[in-house]
Amino acid sequence: MIFNTFERMVAFRYLRARRQEGFVSVIAIFSLLGIALGVATLIIVMSVMNGFRADLLGRILGLNGDLGVYAAAGPLTDYAAAAKKVEQVRGVTAAIPIVEGQVMATTDRGASGALVRGIRPADLRGLHLVSGHIIGGSLADFGDDGVAIGYRLALRLGVGVGGSVTLISPQGTATVFGTMPRLKTYHIVALFDVGMYEYDNSFIYVPFDAAQIFFRVPNGASYLQVFVTDPEQVSRQTRAIAAAFDNRVRVVDWQQANSSLFNAVEIERNVMFLILTLIIVVAAFNIISSMIMMVKDKGRDIAILRTMGASRGMVLRIFMLSGASIGIVGTLAGLALGVAFTRNIEAIREFVQNIVGVDLFSAEIYFFTRIPARIDWNEVGAVVAMALALSFLATLYPSWRAARLDPVEALRYE
Repeated sequence: MIFNTFERMVAFRYLRARRQEGFVSVIAIFSLLGIALGVATLIIVMSVMNGFRADLLGRILGLNGDLGVYAAAGPLTDYAAAAKKVEQVRGVTAAIPIVEGQVMATTDRGASGALVRGIRPADLRGLHLVSGHIIGGSLADFGDDGVAIGYRLALRLGVGVGGSVTLISPQGTATVFGTMPRLKTYHIVALFDVGMYEYDNSFIYVPFDAAQIFFRVPNGASYLQVFVTDPEQVSRQTRAIAAAFDNRVRVVDWQQANSSLFNAVEIERNVMFLILTLIIVVAAFNIISSMIMMVKDKGRDIAILRTMGASRGMVLRIFMLSGASIGIVGTLAGLALGVAFTRNIEAIREFVQNIVGVDLFSAEIYFFTRIPARIDWNEVGAVVAMALALSFLATLYPSWRAARLDPVEALRYE
């Protein structure tokens, strides 16, 4: 072993300071707590950032698809043949024709802007993010004039399953008396809650045929919503689809459509990592200060050890073990605290929220209805390795000073 029994015994004995040396022990304890809190905070924040990105990506792609295929101009005609051609591309799992448009949704109790998506009933049931989060009604009745609506939008409009909503298109009908608004009343057959405020508050799914009639695209679709096996490698399918249509279509993947949002999330994630790493760096400096004070306090003991035959290497290893022990224990404590907090973060939020009586995670502000957290064990391993490395480096200078201490000078005034 690198450290023999005598070195371990002396190193751990130095960590248990006597009463007159208690101040050194207090500094060591605070150094340990600093390392633990730094590691735990870094694990918690990075896990929340990972969870936020994963949930955001899952919800955006679950409703919008991994990429969209648009006509070069106007609606996409012959969409059925185009969908079959796209589905033949390797890595594509589905290609769904969509008719999309902005409307004003009105009821007797209110009005709100909304985004209408026309989709075939079978395709909507295949969207698990919607079909798996129906909280009222059933998609079995989705068809003809039966629509599915986000539950937050339904709350704003004051309607529920069995109620009616009137959609008004901004593109009116030209008549001899002027432009008349185009409107249609639909019955609500299902309410969905996907857990993302923006979608639950604005989306209305309408049967595909009805949407074609309402938006006046009887023989076309707005675009094809395409799903792939690996969203992170969607650029391969983007190039293949463009080549299959001889570049006569416009293909937009999720990275292009949401570039600003995901770039902001990635930048924030990197900045938070750098800022929180400083907590561990500060704790490492605390280890340096506590070790320097320990070396100064143990000068006579070091001199006696040297006169009894201890080598400089032995003294160096004793103090390195003392300092590294603080970092190791603090890192392991921080790891346990960070993982435990992350796994129970939603329960902790609800507990604190019930105590203070304030909504700590408003869906209107943060998009989601809960705090997402996802532990990346590779990232956790990197954090632990960084904390251990900083703790080890913090012991080098004080240990080197202890090893170079001259026994004669240390005992001269004793």
